Amino acid sequence: MALAAAQADTATVPAVDTLQVSADTLKEAPTEITLEQALKIALSENVSVQVADKEIERAKYSKKGSYAALFPKVDGSASVQRTIKKQVMYMGGDDKEEGGGGGMAGMMTGILAPVLDYINQLATGTGVALVPYVAPPSTDTESNGGGIEVGRLNTFSAGISASMPLVNFQLWESLKLSGNQVELAVEKARSSRLEMVTQVKQAYYQVLFAKEAAKVYKEVYDNALANCEKIKMRHEAQKASDLELARALTTLANAIPNMYDSENAVNLALWQLKAVMGVDLDLSIDTKGELHDYAEEMTILYGEDELKLDNNSSMRQIELQAAQLASAIKSNKYASLPSLSLGFAYQYSAMANDYNFSDYRWTPYSYVGLSLSIPIFAGGQRYHAVKAAQLQAEELDIQKLETERRLRIAIRQSLNTMETAMRSFDAADAALEAARKSYDITLASYEIGGATYTDLGDAQLALTQAQLTAGQSIYNYLTAKASLEGSLGNDFLESENE
Repeated sequence: MALAAAQADTATVPAVDTLQVSADTLKEAPTEITLEQALKIALSENVSVQVADKEIERAKYSKKGSYAALFPKVDGSASVQRTIKKQVMYMGGDDKEEGGGGGMAGMMTGILAPVLDYINQLATGTGVALVPYVAPPSTDTESNGGGIEVGRLNTFSAGISASMPLVNFQLWESLKLSGNQVELAVEKARSSRLEMVTQVKQAYYQVLFAKEAAKVYKEVYDNALANCEKIKMRHEAQKASDLELARALTTLANAIPNMYDSENAVNLALWQLKAVMGVDLDLSIDTKGELHDYAEEMTILYGEDELKLDNNSSMRQIELQAAQLASAIKSNKYASLPSLSLGFAYQYSAMANDYNFSDYRWTPYSYVGLSLSIPIFAGGQRYHAVKAAQLQAEELDIQKLETERRLRIAIRQSLNTMETAMRSFDAADAALEAARKSYDITLASYEIGGATYTDLGDAQLALTQAQLTAGQSIYNYLTAKASLEGSLGNDFLESENE
């Protein structure tokens, strides 16, 4: 009964041929790049780096624009005015004092009108008025109150003006702020490069680790396939039981998903690497070398002097921000000091009641002078601005201490991870050699009947775990080292522009 059940179960197990993975069609070999080449490509193609470079250019233009305040400022102006109601000028006493005659307006009317009439009467024989009669200014007390209307209906003016600061302490201090902004933009660009380098390194190592895992699972699949072929032939020769064949087929079937998942992980890791590099995801590239090529680098060569935060980008940015706040405090204090400026203007103007521009009489007007501005009282605005900037500087000092504390923790964590990975790799490397030897011995013993298929499966599992542990140790060390180098900020210094 047991034998019949075993035979029935064997009949339901798929054949070995149906479990074999078909070979992929041949594709064009991708271009292999080293880590250094990947970094160079990322430095020129990465979006964050390009944006940071544009930010530096913008800050430089802002700095140049701030220096323009030291040079003379020249403006041109032109204006046209149409008078709706003319101004009225009053001379002498009021209407009562002038006897209700409209003051000066009444006097002018009383004197000029008879004289002009007499001259015109003398010239009546010629038919031409020698002196055209000009209506006197309006003296209607109801319309202008007895005053004289002055000015004309149209006023035209055009000219240029120039001004230049001579002594302005607040302006001079603000120029330092513009210089600090450029330095801060440069440091932020360096920070973007440091972050990008760390991301590219970790993505590159991720591809190597994914390829190592895919290699291990492919080896597991190959071993399972070879063992399944041998057991099938032994089963046909009635030297292996149905249970052994079923286990072999099950082991082979379980190895296939792991192999597919590991291959997919390689593709995902490559896409991630291309993304951080800033290149097209369809670009056919691959990493060069294997993960175990970096095993020789698994050593800690950092002394206390090499773990300083002088080159850390976050600390540098805080220092530059502190310098900006110091300049801002001085600038707010200098706002209470006097300032001296030079001014100049040259202007032409004309007034008329018509639009005969050719008959206009243009009158020039110009001046040059010094202007002294002495701040006296602004409701405490300058005092409060200084206090606000000082409080902001104190907040920045607190943030600096907290940032330094977090960076110290990150550095220690990276060093501990590196040390743990080194110890794990040493143990895994020794275990890997022993596991491989154990698998070879178990396989040989199984072929001569000295070991069971269960023993062979246990040996394969131990070998797989040792291989993955060794690869995981190398990967943990490399990623921790990349994070440590990013925290120290030694990849891009001021003397290096590459």
